[in-house]
Order: sequence, then structure tokens, then C-alpha cells
Amino acid sequence: MDRPVRWYDYITFNIYFLGLTALSQTNGLVFPLLVQQFVGEAQKGTYFGTVRLWVLMVALLTQALWGMLSDHTTLRWGRRRPFICGGTLAALIFIALIGASANLAGMSGFAFFFGVALLLSVASNAGQAAQQAIIPDLVPEEKRGRFSGVKAILEVPLPMILVSFTVARLISAGNLWAGLAVTMATLALSMALAMLIPDARLNRRPGSLNWQPFLRLLLMTAFFTTVILGLGAVVRGLAVALTAIESVPVQVALVGLAGLAAMATAVAVGVWFSVRVSIGRAVAAANPSFTWWVINRLAFLVGVINLSGFAVYFLQGRLGLEREKAAGPAAIMMLIVGVCILLAALPSGWLSDRVGRKRMVAVSGVVALVGTVIALLSASQSIIFVGAAIIGIGTGLFYAANWALGSDLVPKAEAARYLGISNLAGAGAGAVGAYIGGPIADHFTALVPQSPGLGYVLLFVIYGVMFLISIIALRGVREPGRA
Repeated sequence: MDRPVRWYDYITFNIYFLGLTALSQTNGLVFPLLVQQFVGEAQKGTYFGTVRLWVLMVALLTQALWGMLSDHTTLRWGRRRPFICGGTLAALIFIALIGASANLAGMSGFAFFFGVALLLSVASNAGQAAQQAIIPDLVPEEKRGRFSGVKAILEVPLPMILVSFTVARLISAGNLWAGLAVTMATLALSMALAMLIPDARLNRRPGSLNWQPFLRLLLMTAFFTTVILGLGAVVRGLAVALTAIESVPVQVALVGLAGLAAMATAVAVGVWFSVRVSIGRAVAAANPSFTWWVINRLAFLVGVINLSGFAVYFLQGRLGLEREKAAGPAAIMMLIVGVCILLAALPSGWLSDRVGRKRMVAVSGVVALVGTVIALLSASQSIIFVGAAIIGIGTGLFYAANWALGSDLVPKAEAARYLGISNLAGAGAGAVGAYIGGPIADHFTALVPQSPGLGYVLLFVIYGVMFLISIIALRGVREPGRA
């Protein structure tokens, strides 16, 4: 940047994150309700898991591709602004089409919605890939901490508050279009302010695109997706085979154990393969702590991301809420989680310096597990919200301490290459938990229709145990500088 930092740069450099998170939070409310409308109660978990799987895998690949193209862009308008603007304009069209899909019905309506959801993922990740490079591009190193602090506020609590008090209330009242309009206006305004960023064109002629990292990512994604698809099919087949057992508690135990084993296997096998493809077999073998760190990260995120993803369905079944009536409580629950994440993340870094990263990551898993247990104790909205708050605290502790631990484990000269694998953990977590978990919930919805929340209670138990697995994975991590 060829001028001094100005006060409004803190806002304009980060404001687009508010629009992106508002869109993500809105999708978290709208997508489950639309899937439910198209496929009905008996199959909503399975089809929602399918949507989550493919939207997240598309996001993983397209974000990397858009990032590479943005890095090599030589337009006079800059490297990042064209992608933020173009991605937003395309996303606005696809959001409107998501709204239009609400007028459709049946599997034809689902097919239309599914296709638009994938296109929305492609478009929004064009803007996100460019936005993520703004601070590294333009902010002096000594001020990046302050800019990142503003980013955290605009990316987590503010959009959650906005969606909770506007979009969620409108959707809960049955006014889908008004809710989408608020989100579209937020995204468009955020994009407009982001256009004030002094994004200069690339002054040098860029070298040819190096496609090897992208091809490696493509291979990792294809393998990971295949593993998830295969394990999901195994769990579905086992659930069908177990219908001959008359005892519901026995089926709950057996199907639950199968789902947990499938998720744990997907995490372990997916990480093992991904790390070796990314950094090489010999290097991975020489630094096993890194592999176990990624397993810890993915296992924890499988729990927390899918607790959020299935919140609407869980509240419908647990509290007896009709369809969109669960949108309001779900948004409030996510707001509570978001605020607690922010409050806990602030001291977590300081605590990890004092007591050790690994110990703080272990504490975060215990706290999140306790919160999940509390949320499952009673069919009371207040108790569920208390549990959600504790889960949020555990998640806030985890985000700061886990990332600090990973930063300590990677070679400094190749930090970006190593930490880039965490993107697979973020996207893979939602895919693993939703695609494998959705059919489990549907199985019990069909088996015990008089207890519509049973399947989602079982899912939340599985996600809680994933927090425990994340703690166990830490046994393989040797923290630098500590015994």
C-alpha cells in the first residue's frame, strides 16, 4: 500500500467478512428448511447431508482456484477487488434463485435448489478467496494484529447478532424473501465498502501458474470424498439391516456406534492420506505430531460444526417446533455460541502461553463435551442454551490454542504449505458429520415417528464423543519445548 494506514481502513479492509458470515448464517437457517420442504421429514437428514458434502467440497476446491487466479491477476482495478465484486454480484443472483426455489416442490425442486447451492458456493468463494489476501497484501506486519482483531469482530459476533435479530425473525415468521433481502443488502453493502480498498494492480509480470498444489488438493479432495461416500453407504446399509431388531435401544446403540466408528475412520484415514499427499510420506513420518494435530483439529470441528449445522432439526424434534418456527431459537443459540467463542478466544492465547498449547486444547475438548451433555439433559430451551454457551466457550478456547499449537509444530519456512491442510479440516468436518450423520437421524425418524427428535439426540451424542476423540488424538502430539 503506497499510503499510510487510515482509521477507516480497519473497517473497509474487513467489512466484507460481515457480508460473508451473514450469508453463511442465513444459509444455515434456510437450507435445512428448504430441504425439509422438498424431501419431507423422513429423508431430510440424508439429503441435507448430501447438500453439505458437495457444497463444502466445491468450496474447498474453488476457493483454492480463485485464490490462485487472484494472485496472478494484472487488471488495473487490482488483484482482489474484481473477484470480490464479481463474486458478490453472481452470489446475489444465486441467492435470489434460492428464494425462488421455495416455490417449487418435490425432487425437481430439490434438484434445482441443489444446483443453485453449488453455484452460490462457487461465487461466494471467489470473493472470500480474494478477501482473505487483503491483510497480508496491504497491512504492515506491526499492525496486522489490530486489523485481525477488527476482522474477528466483523466476522463472528456482529453478523450473528444481525442475522439473529433480523433475518431469523423474518424467516421464523414465514417471510423468507424479506430475510433473504436483508442478507443480500448486507452482502452488497459490504462489497461496496470493500471497493474502497486501495488494491493496486500487480506491478510485475506474474510467472506461469503452478498447478501442482491445486492438483494435490484435487487428489486429496477426491480421496476424502470417496472415503466419506463409502462410509456413509456402509452406515446406511447397516441401519437397514438392523431394522429386524425389535428393540429400539439396541438399534440406537448399534447404529450410534457404527456412525461414530465411521466418522472416526473418515477423520483418521482422510488426514493420514491428505498429509502424505501434501507434504510427502517421508516428511510426514519424521513429524508425526503434525498428523495427530490435524486429526485433533478435524475431530473437534466435526463435533462443533455439525452441532451448528443440525441445530434447526434438533430444535424441531427436541422442542416440538414446526418447520420455520425453529429458525428463531436456532439463530439465538448460534448467537450465544458466537459471543462465547469471541469472549473465550481472547484469553485463550494468553493462557496457552502460560500453561501450554496442548493442555489448553485438551481443556477445550472437555469443556465442549460438558456443554454437549448439558444441552442433551433436558428438552428445555433454557438448558439447551446453557449447553450451547459452554460449547461456545470450549470452541473459543480451541480456536486460539489449537492454531497456536499447529503454528509451533510446522517448519517456519513452510508454514503456509503445512497450515493450508487445515482448510481440508474445516471443510471436511462439515462433510463427514453431515453426510454420515444425516441418514442416522432419518433412520430413527422413520423407526420411531412418535419421537421425532430421537435421531438428532443420537447425532448430538456422537458429535459430543468426537470431542473426546479429539482429546485422545492429542496423545500423539509432542508439544515443542515441553516434555
